[in-house]
Amino acid sequence: MAFSAGLEGVSIFALGGLGEVGKNTYGVESEKTLILIDAGVRFPEEDLPGVDYVIPDYSHIKNNQRKFRALIVTHGHEDHIGGIPFLVQHVFVPVIYAPRLAAAFIRHKLQDQRIKEPVKIVEYDEDTILNINEFKISFFSMTHSIPDCFGVCVDTPEGRVVTTGDFKIDLTPVGAEINLGKIAKLGTEGVDLLLSDSTNAEIEGYTPSERSVISAINDIFENASGRLIVSTFSSNISRIQQIVEAAVNHKKKLVIIGRSMENAVSMSRQLGYIKIPDSSIVASDDIRSLRLEETVIICTGSQGEPMAALSRIAKGDHRQVKIVPGDTVVFSSSPIPGNGLSINRVVNQLTRAGANVLTNSILFNVHSSGHPARQELRLMLKLFRPRYFMPMHGEYRMLKLHTEIAETLGIPKQNSFICRNGDILKLKNHQISRGGEVPADAVYIDGKDINGLSTAVIRDRKILADDGVVSVSVVIDAKQNQLLIKPTITALGFVFQSANDMLKNAEFKLEERLKSLMKNRVSFSELKNTIKEVVGKYLFIKTQRNPMIIPVIMNRNLPN
Repeated sequence: MAFSAGLEGVSIFALGGLGEVGKNTYGVESEKTLILIDAGVRFPEEDLPGVDYVIPDYSHIKNNQRKFRALIVTHGHEDHIGGIPFLVQHVFVPVIYAPRLAAAFIRHKLQDQRIKEPVKIVEYDEDTILNINEFKISFFSMTHSIPDCFGVCVDTPEGRVVTTGDFKIDLTPVGAEINLGKIAKLGTEGVDLLLSDSTNAEIEGYTPSERSVISAINDIFENASGRLIVSTFSSNISRIQQIVEAAVNHKKKLVIIGRSMENAVSMSRQLGYIKIPDSSIVASDDIRSLRLEETVIICTGSQGEPMAALSRIAKGDHRQVKIVPGDTVVFSSSPIPGNGLSINRVVNQLTRAGANVLTNSILFNVHSSGHPARQELRLMLKLFRPRYFMPMHGEYRMLKLHTEIAETLGIPKQNSFICRNGDILKLKNHQISRGGEVPADAVYIDGKDINGLSTAVIRDRKILADDGVVSVSVVIDAKQNQLLIKPTITALGFVFQSANDMLKNAEFKLEERLKSLMKNRVSFSELKNTIKEVVGKYLFIKTQRNPMIIPVIMNRNLPN
């Protein structure tokens, strides 16, 4: 029987995006209609060995396929669209509504992933109104680090739900303006539940305008004596446009490196969001024809990703670009939580190769966040004046700080809800209450298996990474219930002193225990459990480590 979020009222929940930065996926569901807002991924940190992506559990959507009507996308960043190729392989998605640039990214992503099933994608703008069964959906422009970014208003028979999506209140943006008038109008009409971006809830004041970065970029262009290598997110279209403008103004040539960067720039040029004269672009294969001082390389890898272009350049593995002493490398992005070690590794490699590396600091303001600081959060709450509030898009401490901000503005503490992925808020007759949960575990994608890995597999990988593996081979005669030869222990990735003596002692203790056990009839299960218990306990006492122990029991029947 399909699990339902409940028949009474309207349910609001997150499959991802709460207690984390990434995999934003939010649901609004009634008795006969279910829509999703965004379908993102989270990129794994170093404690998830072998994992390529983390996506939400889509089982609730699959179990309620009959009333799933649409996916609505707020903008084209990976943490909002990266899960779409996996979603469409799990569930039939009737239609995806997306802004123009995000729609182009989604089409390319589905083509790149070789998704054969046709997916209907409909573009919307700020004037679009969607009537999906009893839900009326409208949009309002937001400023972020990518063009075509929108908040979403969902009017239901039980009340109004608004989500800001990602935003910052940038009064001098690169691109479209935030529509503060429409936001204020929605607030005047009445908002029952507001979901608002919490990523920068720890930072007081205002997030600097994207325009504030241009002076720092120009300074770097003027002072760099050799090549410039600028690394940023391929989806940070506003930043890329500013780098392009600086390069053209300083009469330098642009080389685009990295597959995702090449795709993003190509699509954004086709749609008019990035404007580069053809004469200013040089193919990566022709980079040697350029003088060092006229070369600007834009590439991916600002988060230290091992396979990204900048990491390969830092290691000396890139086919076309090698670091030359005197190169200036600019990291024009802030580190995502958990990526600090990876970024530091790349910075050290670049510096060792002779590059001058500039990261975001008080001296070099080479990045401005796309998310709102505390004053912007206050202003958004003032404009919307919601009856109830649910912070989203942030780790737990960010969500909590955001609710504290709301309380200082007069929203009663009991009207703010810090939720986990899967928690349901129930909207009925303009009132909000908690209402159970839907499945919302993380799903770990390794390679192209869309089913993902279980948490048990991830746990095993962590044990192998931290403590190694110990294989224990035992040869028995099951008919005679007899141990034929003494056990053999082999260790891999398990570091300790006096390894040979320790393994021999473990083999001796296990042999004694098995001989004693096998004086009576014994099952294979009992043998395995005994092997794990004896070897595991002994090695932990000696090393304070818990390696994975794999018993290998071979049965050889002796001739009569």
